[in-house]
Amino acid sequence: MNLWLWETLRWTDVVDIALMSFIVYRALSLIRGTGAVQSLAGLVVLVGLYAVASQLDLMSIHWLLEKFFVYIVLAVIILFQQDIRRGLARAGSQLFLSAPSSAEALTLPVLEEVVRASYAMASRRMGALIAIEREASLAEFTESATLVDGAVSQPLLLSIFHPTSPLHDGAVVLRKGRVAAAQAFLPLSQSKNISRFMGTRHRAAIGLTEETDALVVVVSEERGTVGLVEHGQLSTTADANELRERLQQILLKQPAPAPRRGPAEAR
Repeated sequence: MNLWLWETLRWTDVVDIALMSFIVYRALSLIRGTGAVQSLAGLVVLVGLYAVASQLDLMSIHWLLEKFFVYIVLAVIILFQQDIRRGLARAGSQLFLSAPSSAEALTLPVLEEVVRASYAMASRRMGALIAIEREASLAEFTESATLVDGAVSQPLLLSIFHPTSPLHDGAVVLRKGRVAAAQAFLPLSQSKNISRFMGTRHRAAIGLTEETDALVVVVSEERGTVGLVEHGQLSTTADANELRERLQQILLKQPAPAPRRGPAEAR
């Protein structure tokens, strides 16, 4: 049997199996930690129940599930619409890597203003969300926001996120090195892996980076900390220098600085 299998196996079969395995792996990685996992588990249970009903001749259950599976494609699209859109957006951004990126207009002075404003707001316990557009467009989130189109500066960001400002709710979106819009409302993450101590601001930062390739700087009003969110992963920066280095590494593709060595290591 094994010999017959190897004799009939073609190189195209190997490619077919490898591609299918990769697609399944990427799909499972995409929905891991989201509410879609529970929906997928429910579909698996229904398939198992259908198989049992067929074996035991449970006519009514078999008939009901058979009618349901006619619309299974539509059901999958409805249940996983957010995850499908997110996956297609990521695939498209990777496919057209040569397309002009909004992040290409970012410069060291622009990033420096973001760093200074972020830690100035953190020291004053002012909450803030600064979303930096990259390959994927954030136009759907800026359409209903307040358009600004201003130069990125510490005073401007501080004035927007000041508690008395009518624009302090929501996020600021940076596009092509400028403040494109303020008071933009971002999608909240539905991930079950987020700490219950994180509020709406952090969930919005994570939610946007789950759906797009945007980079988000989030300032915590309660803890006075500055975090950086990319691909749904939040990490807190220790100081302005670390935030500056991380932004330059990610957006300007600058290499990470060599770790500082102590006197004993330097000898």
